[in-house]
Amino acid sequence: MYIAQAYKGLHDWWRYIVGVIIAVVGVTIFSIPHALGVLMKTMQGGELDPSKMDDTAYLMGLFEPNLNLVFILLPFAGGLLFLFGAVRWLHKQSITSLTTARPKIDWKRFWVIFFAWGVLSSGLVLVDYFMSPEDYVFNFNLQPFLILCVIAIILVPLQTSFEEYLFRGYIMQGLGVVTKYKVIPLIFTSVVFGLLHIANPEVDKLGPVIMVYYIGTGLFLGIMTLMDDGLELALGFHAANNLFTALLVTADWTAFQTHSILKDLSDPEAAGFTDVFIPVFVLFPVLLFILSKMYNWTDWKGKLFGKVVEPPKENYKVLEEIDTIGTEQ
Repeated sequence: MYIAQAYKGLHDWWRYIVGVIIAVVGVTIFSIPHALGVLMKTMQGGELDPSKMDDTAYLMGLFEPNLNLVFILLPFAGGLLFLFGAVRWLHKQSITSLTTARPKIDWKRFWVIFFAWGVLSSGLVLVDYFMSPEDYVFNFNLQPFLILCVIAIILVPLQTSFEEYLFRGYIMQGLGVVTKYKVIPLIFTSVVFGLLHIANPEVDKLGPVIMVYYIGTGLFLGIMTLMDDGLELALGFHAANNLFTALLVTADWTAFQTHSILKDLSDPEAAGFTDVFIPVFVLFPVLLFILSKMYNWTDWKGKLFGKVVEPPKENYKVLEEIDTIGTEQ
C-alpha cells in the first residue's frame, strides 16, 4: 500500500534517477559554505594538511563545534529541499503520498516514537554514566550548549528527514514500482543506507563491524515503514536518535562533535558489542513487537515480501482527491 502511493504521480524509472541526481545537486550546493570556510581558513594562513582533506574526522576538527555542525547539516537541508522539488514537479506527486498511505500525515505517530526512543536512548546513556563515571567527563557549558540546542533542533530533523525521505520514501517507492517486489527496495535501501555511513569516523575506530549497526538500522526503519504504511515512525525515530545524541553525549571519534552535556572518554573498541549488536538484535526487534501491538500490524509476509500491485485506474482520481484533502488539513 505504501509503495503503491508512487502510482499517484509520474513513476517512470528514469524520473527516479533524475530525482536522485537533483537531490545530490542540492547537497552539493549547500556544501559550498563548508568549502568556502575551508578556503578562508587556508587564505588566513591556517595550517591545513592537504593529505588529510579526505579524512572526515580531520575536517570535522577544523572549526568550532557549533559552526562545524552547521556545515555538516546544511547539505542535508539542501538535499531535502531539492528532493521535495523533484517530487512535486518531476513526479507530480504530493509530499503527503510520499510520506504515508493515510489520507494525511499522522504526526501523532511521529511524536510518540520520537519521545519514546529519545527517553529510552538517553536513559541508557545516563545509566552507563552512573555505572561507569570514569568513562565520561561533564562537558556542559551553558552558552555554547544553548547555541547547540538552536542549531540541532532546527537542522538535525532536516538531516534525518532527508535520509528517510530519500531512502525509505523516494527510493523505496521508486524501486518498488519498477521491480514490483517489496523486499528488493527494502534490502537495497538498507544496504545502501549503511554503506553511505562508511566514511564516518566511527567506522575507523570500531572497524567494519559497525556496518552491522548501520545496515541493521536501515533494515529496522524499512520494516517499520512498510508495516506501518508510512514514514511517520521512521522520521520520528531517526530524528530522536540523532537529536538526543547530539545534545547529550559526544566523543572524539564520532560524526557529531558537539558542545554536548557529556563527553565519552571510553575505548570505542571495548564498547563495540554493546553499541552494535544490542540495538540491532535486541532493542529494535522488541520495539517492532511493541509497535506491531500498538498499531495492529498484520500480514507481515505480504507487506515485506509481497508484490507491489498497481491500484485500478478508476481509483486514481479518488486517491488523489483524498490526498488533496489530507494535504489541505
